[in-house]
Amino acid sequence: MSKNVYEKVEALAAPILDQHELELVDIEFKKEGSNWFLRVFIDSDTGVDLDDCTAVSEKLSEVLDKEDPIEQAYYLEVSSPGAERPLKKEKDIEKAVGKNVYVSTYGPVDGEKAFEGILTSFENKMLIIDVKIKTRVVTYEIPYSQVAKARLAVAF
Repeated sequence: MSKNVYEKVEALAAPILDQHELELVDIEFKKEGSNWFLRVFIDSDTGVDLDDCTAVSEKLSEVLDKEDPIEQAYYLEVSSPGAERPLKKEKDIEKAVGKNVYVSTYGPVDGEKAFEGILTSFENKMLIIDVKIKTRVVTYEIPYSQVAKARLAVAF
């Protein structure tokens, strides 16, 4: 997605989300088949429900129609990021301390590029993840600058 579209939609959504005490998790703008979809993912500390998504969708749709920041026709979808919420910003990582996470890195860290385990700490731009390998726990220190993607992970 064009950074310009992302920034415009983020700016238009911000006051609506502030009004509802919600946070913007992510924005996607992609073509699927012959249709374009603008997906806005929202959340809060207490989670979001259908009423939250509907309220934001209605108000954001009005603002998008008025401001018209996207040239082509598209479908607007507003939803929760789900159980495996992406961790896009440093504050998302901070809030995930103590939770099960999945992290992939740009390059190998201690010979690995994918890690799933408990995020035990995030200090000085360093993620500390305890990964269970069979019967033992291995602790990895991952520089934040090496994180390609991070998300909450559902533990089984």
